Amino acid sequence: MKNLVSAVFAVLVGMTTAYSQSRASLPPPSLPAVYQTSDYSVRVVPVASGLANPWGMAFLPGGEILITERAGRLRVVRADGLDPNPVSGVPEVRTTVLGGLLDVVVHPDFTSNRLLYLSYSKPMEDGTSTTAIARGRFEGNAVTSVEDIFVATTRSQSPTNFGGRMAFGADGNLYVTIGERQEQERAQDPMDHGGKVLRLTPDGVAPGDNPFVDDPDYLPEIYTLGHRSPQGLAVDPETGVLWETEHGPLGGDELNVLIPGANYGWPIVSYGTNYDGTQITESGLTTMPGYELPFLYWVPSIAISGLSFYQGDVFPNWKGNAFVGAMMEGRIRWSGHFQRITFNEAGHAITREPILTEMRQRVRQVQAGLDGYLYVLTEENPGMLLRLEPAD
Repeated sequence: MKNLVSAVFAVLVGMTTAYSQSRASLPPPSLPAVYQTSDYSVRVVPVASGLANPWGMAFLPGGEILITERAGRLRVVRADGLDPNPVSGVPEVRTTVLGGLLDVVVHPDFTSNRLLYLSYSKPMEDGTSTTAIARGRFEGNAVTSVEDIFVATTRSQSPTNFGGRMAFGADGNLYVTIGERQEQERAQDPMDHGGKVLRLTPDGVAPGDNPFVDDPDYLPEIYTLGHRSPQGLAVDPETGVLWETEHGPLGGDELNVLIPGANYGWPIVSYGTNYDGTQITESGLTTMPGYELPFLYWVPSIAISGLSFYQGDVFPNWKGNAFVGAMMEGRIRWSGHFQRITFNEAGHAITREPILTEMRQRVRQVQAGLDGYLYVLTEENPGMLLRLEPAD
């Protein structure tokens, strides 16, 4: 098993190195620029540049934007641009190929309590790392009274699949994704947080009405299980339904509607294959009774990332649409973009429209701002925060 895990890590590191080398000769996009979509001509305007592998963003009521950088920095974008000084008080992170400072969200009552939440890969004394959630109070250019409110059981030497995407639900609880650390058995282990979506109170404990809270064979924080590497998490503001995106291995990226207590099958069923092209399981099954099918899946992989739903007024034709980030296109051509997903009245997906493919920038997150514009984080070093505006 250890040899297999080591081989997988080698493949991942090789893919990352190949990506970096293939990108080195590409010039940065010339911005602002106008791109055509099926509904609009959109102007892409740089809001902040010089970011190092940005991962998450949160919009503050006063117009500021918080951005995490994987190396362990929290940055603030103000009206006059990116503050050159990182926010102080951020917990120590373990920066790896897929780990570091991950997501940032603010408390639903942020205006009154100034509380924010940071997910990160936490270094442990025994040399392992795990996914943790820290909470603190944002004041000026510092996070104060920082404390870990949750630390996952997923201690591992693995540098990958931490998860860490967060979202507050319509019920006021905090939902968190935890990856399986490339150790597949975690995803089906009910006494392990790996490969799960968790439901926590704002204080980081299991609510009394969680689906497994009274079952001694399950960790009480578990909301759903059977996930691989969950990268996106968002609540549809119109319905209150929680959705999730996750990486497959070689193909099999998924968009899922999360049902309390449901099992999404990894690694028992999958539309993907191992990195060497072999089947995940002996049967190669994509579905079995008792496991939820993905709402949508992608073969080949697009390296799916962040997820959001649009309800703004700036792009009225996009109201109710979902947006997912993509960090590659096809099996070998590294060409990021994001995709717009439309639904019919019955709630079924009817189109998947790639947007900004010409930019060839890996998109880590796409999210609607409080001002109704769409904002995009590019997973680059240097990376950018971009704003999409109607060009007409």
